[in-house]
Amino acid sequence: MSEASERLAKALIAFREAEGLAVRDLARRTQLSQSTIRAHESDRSFPPTPFAARRFEEVLGWPPGSIPTPAREVTDLELPPDPTATNTTD
Repeated sequence: MSEASERLAKALIAFREAEGLAVRDLARRTQLSQSTIRAHESDRSFPPTPFAARRFEEVLGWPPGSIPTPAREVTDLELPPDPTATNTTD
C-alpha cells in the first residue's frame, strides 16, 4: 500500500467510525459503490479515479487535488471537427 492510499484508507475508516456510518452509508453519501469504499479502506487499494478522489475529498473536507489519481479524467467531450466547415482563419 502506498503512503497516499494508506492515508486515505485510515481517513475513510476514521471518518466512518466518527460519524457512525456503515460502508453502505458512506457509499450513498459519496455516490460511490460499496466495493469502491471497501477497496480504498483495505490494502487491496489502488489510486482512486479522479471522480472518486473528488468525492472522497468532499466528504473528508480535504482540499481539491489532495488525493493523487492515476490519470487526468476527461470531463468535457469535444465533437470532432466538422469536415464540411470552411476554415476562415487562413
